[in-house]
Amino acid sequence: MFSPEGPTLRELAVQALSSVEHGYDLLAPKFDRTPYRTPGPLLDAVASALEPMGPFGSGLDLCCGTGAGVDVLARVCRDRVTGTDFSAGMLAVARGRIVPGGPEVSWVRADARALPFRSAFDLVVTFGAFGHFLPRELPGLFAGVRAALRPGGCFAFPVVAPPRPGSRAYWSLLGFDAAMRVRNAVWRPPFVMYYRTFRLGLAERELARAGFRVGLRDLPSFGHRPDGSPRVRLVVARRLSGGRVSPRPAG
Repeated sequence: MFSPEGPTLRELAVQALSSVEHGYDLLAPKFDRTPYRTPGPLLDAVASALEPMGPFGSGLDLCCGTGAGVDVLARVCRDRVTGTDFSAGMLAVARGRIVPGGPEVSWVRADARALPFRSAFDLVVTFGAFGHFLPRELPGLFAGVRAALRPGGCFAFPVVAPPRPGSRAYWSLLGFDAAMRVRNAVWRPPFVMYYRTFRLGLAERELARAGFRVGLRDLPSFGHRPDGSPRVRLVVARRLSGGRVSPRPAG
């Protein structure tokens, strides 16, 4: 899973016993050589799904890490692209990225739960960040994203279907979450990272309450599960100018 250039077991242990922010500061120089980085095929699939909806003007990569999602935004945004993260270490690595051609790129250090943007973007994306937020934090998170978007703007993120109960992946994620809960019960500061707390149904409901029209798009390159459901979907949430609504397909 880890390349020889990736973090050692000791480095991972030190990271896991740190706060989320400091842990990612420590991991940042080697983050792109770990399995935690969003895979290239997923980034490409999201960009391909977004392209017919654009072009967009300006875009934000929320919890950008080392900036992999900025490459997606550079494909679909004309004017400017911003990456934001609360880890100074991750942003330091991101600033070294080269995005040839395309829109202007900037980096902003900020907590996703207190975004400093107001009606600034036409598109917000995020990849693999929801495990760092407890379910009770989603309303505030989505409200901040809505405030950062212009009316009609789009919030998009991929969701992988949960593993089948009893499968090896199911037990692996269950074991990881259990270990993190034990760690957070006996060690401070906490490190919030859970794979099984984010539920698509809950996200759809909270997005609708925050003032989005919510829809799902299959990412067909990842195939389907035995029951015919897609393995990976793209959530597409459009900011409405009015109040709260019920979910319906995104246009």
